[in-house]
Amino acid sequence: MIPWQRIWNDDEAIRRFSPTGAILYLASLPYRLIVSQRNRLYDGQILKSAKLARPVISIGNITVGGTGKTPCVIYLAQMLGRLGYRPAVLSRGYGGKNPQPVNIVSDGRTIFLDAKQAGDEPLLIARTLPGVPVLTGARRSLTGQAAIERFGAQVLICDDAFQHRQIRRDINIVLLDAQRPFGNGHLLPRGGLREPLSGLRRADCLMLTRDEQSRTLHPEIERLASGGIPVFRAVHRLREIVIPSKNEHLAPGALAGKKVCAFSGIARPESFRRVLQEAGADILSFIDFPDHHPYNRSDLKFLEDSFCPLGADFCLTTEKDAVRLAAWPDFYKLIAYVRIEMQIMPAATAFEDFIVGRLEGKIKT
Repeated sequence: MIPWQRIWNDDEAIRRFSPTGAILYLASLPYRLIVSQRNRLYDGQILKSAKLARPVISIGNITVGGTGKTPCVIYLAQMLGRLGYRPAVLSRGYGGKNPQPVNIVSDGRTIFLDAKQAGDEPLLIARTLPGVPVLTGARRSLTGQAAIERFGAQVLICDDAFQHRQIRRDINIVLLDAQRPFGNGHLLPRGGLREPLSGLRRADCLMLTRDEQSRTLHPEIERLASGGIPVFRAVHRLREIVIPSKNEHLAPGALAGKKVCAFSGIARPESFRRVLQEAGADILSFIDFPDHHPYNRSDLKFLEDSFCPLGADFCLTTEKDAVRLAAWPDFYKLIAYVRIEMQIMPAATAFEDFIVGRLEGKIKT
């Protein structure tokens, strides 16, 4: 875990004086001013949001990373496809090196870019969603227009776009981690909040992710729910274990009692560990790198040296990490990865009805 994440997650530090915390708090004040002023300019329509010719659904969060946006994007695209819509996914392409304003990761049939060019999450989405175009680019107005004109998209799903207000959206879905929905309650860099909680008034619905215990709602979420904003609950489940070197797909039960060496480079490595524990794996070692970590040869040598002497049954990582590791074929053949899916609890029908109701009358054939 990187140092500032330790600070953000240290609840005791909130209750005692910390020189580092004080410095970070002072640094958060100009950040708050800038973000609040920007939101006021958009709210007052001084800054304009572009209107696209097809409905836009934003999936985002109010904190930095780790709320499960990628599984939600996949879930929503699959749901829309099942209901007869033609969705396309738009992503900023974080970590991707392709400099073009519009980058076609996939046209729904062929994947054109690798993880280095597209970014790991867009490529993962493209691999998981055959038939769904995936585009990246800094300006969603350009990628959205390309998705409409080139692929006939009827619904545009914007990944990680709650703070991206340059295009108007028809549905704002905000994901919150049920365990720590607002982190330590502080804005960047003192905490993980991207903007003040007042920004949640822009949300059309809230999705509490990793809500295995159906916790009591946070007072702020309760207030928003009582004001008419729907709140849905979701969990992340282990769908299968994939061994790419053998093209094998194993059921979750295959991990029960197995010795596992695990590693990841994601925002919430503890969620990966919990998935393995729930599957009954015997975790011999667990190594976490920063989110979107660009693995290099020394990293892989370290992982291999850590894995081989322990005699583990699996060297396991996440699917997002596996996307990046495919560029290292010698190491890639040693690993297996877990595939996670999102499930809305207790039933998905209410969420489906909400989305369809908001889209009604806005879809053009």
